Amino acid sequence: MASDTLIVIPTYNEAHNIERLIDKLMELANKVDVLVIDDGSPDKTADFVKNAQTKFQDRVALIERPGKLGLGTAYVKGFEYALDKKYQYICEMDADFSHDPEDADRLINEVRSGNADVAIGSRYKNGISIINWPLSRLILSYCANIYASTITGLPIFDTTAGFKCIHRKVLEKISIDRIKSNGYAFQIELHFRAWKAGFNLKEVSIVFREREEGVSKMSKAIVREAIWRVWALKFRSIFGTL
Repeated sequence: MASDTLIVIPTYNEAHNIERLIDKLMELANKVDVLVIDDGSPDKTADFVKNAQTKFQDRVALIERPGKLGLGTAYVKGFEYALDKKYQYICEMDADFSHDPEDADRLINEVRSGNADVAIGSRYKNGISIINWPLSRLILSYCANIYASTITGLPIFDTTAGFKCIHRKVLEKISIDRIKSNGYAFQIELHFRAWKAGFNLKEVSIVFREREEGVSKMSKAIVREAIWRVWALKFRSIFGTL
């Protein structure tokens, strides 16, 4: 472990992006380690991560899984790795440059300073900060976040944000092995459990840019999961079975 901060990046067919992203993360003011969890990418994403490992040695780790096992299980695997390796600050981000690597410093600093237990890179904190999305997807995402926050009571605008920094004490307390969501609902569930456990969630406004390389992983199944999962979380919270 070269740092007290780990950035977890799930990948599937991100060969065009991942090595370049790792290069950018290695330049951050906060020294970070990177863990890539690759779900058997046919485009050989893992090979590009291995190239980065030759450059950055113990600062880049790779977990290769045999197939597409889902975003949620990838992050749970990454969180378990982070806790086992004694990291204090654990970040999530996408591999496709929709999240600006330089914004990771801002999120890490919010948690490191004690201003937040979970610092969330928010697309909706100051209006709508999204570039190059079609109007239909923008409306879907915006309405989905209103829907999720209304039902769950979450005091944040961007409930499905996938760019964040989390203090290890949050992951230790919320029993990450109980998180069963596997698409964007995973982010809602993570935020909900952290909030219900009494931790401080803080949104940090970012600009989200649609990917320039590769293909979006959005699907109807992911949307359906998010629709019903918020009700499940709400009822489990009411009946004390969260």
